[in-house]
Amino acid sequence: MSSAFVPGGQQRYLRACMVCSIVQTHTRFLREGCPNCESFLGLTGSAEAVQECTSQVFEGLVTLADPATSWVARWQRLEGCVGGVYAVKVVGTLPDEVRQAIEDAGAKYVPRDGTADDDEG
Repeated sequence: MSSAFVPGGQQRYLRACMVCSIVQTHTRFLREGCPNCESFLGLTGSAEAVQECTSQVFEGLVTLADPATSWVARWQRLEGCVGGVYAVKVVGTLPDEVRQAIEDAGAKYVPRDGTADDDEG
């Protein structure tokens, strides 16, 4: 895994994936895609997909070193994700075709904006 270091002055280019909430720069999403969701989002090389599936509007940051054993990973529903920096809440709406692609891939989409918290159970 490459370094997640963000140089000073680059914070304004940070975006959060609306599916898993990992935070990276726009350039990194474009160059490498999402390390958790690339198989169904296809962000690599697609500026349009990066715009549709990531958001500049997010709240709070948590850093996960070992998502497999972290209570924060369980709280944020990040079990099975790679280590990295994640947003606590991500504001934005995925297009319907992206939601369908997630479902077709056998993954479960949980909105990261806090609206689905009451739907669990």
